[in-house]
Amino acid sequence: MNRFIRFTSIFAAVGFMSFSGLANAQAAAPETPTTAPSGVKIVDAKQVQDLQAKGAILVDTRKASEYGEGSIKGAISVPYDPEKSAKAAEFDSSVDKYDMSKIADKNANYVVFCNSGTCFKSYKAAVVMAKNGYKNVNWYRAGVPDWKARKLPME
Repeated sequence: MNRFIRFTSIFAAVGFMSFSGLANAQAAAPETPTTAPSGVKIVDAKQVQDLQAKGAILVDTRKASEYGEGSIKGAISVPYDPEKSAKAAEFDSSVDKYDMSKIADKNANYVVFCNSGTCFKSYKAAVVMAKNGYKNVNWYRAGVPDWKARKLPME
């Protein structure tokens, strides 16, 4: 009986520590900055709708496979992938890949987005676009999860 109690206690302790470590790892996911980078404007869902109605191009920066699973209606896929740089406000874009050939008009209105405040792809895309002379870059920081939660059109 003592062996059973000791085994059960050890098993429970190990399980708790593993679960705690997993919870801490998930909680430690870095957040994107809450302020817009230079040359970029942060927008909310309502502003995205307004911009889209006025002809803005919505740019989904997630992986092509994520885009294929569903995106904001009317968005185009321009993946910021592979994303090898640090998930930080200061990052080295030279180690990443972002093919801007689909979004060549530097004077057009763009809204970039991905998977919320812990997804750096749209933040990085916005920074790269602004640094490359794009004049009207909007960053929808809340991204797809917020859009879905508001039950806005997806495709």
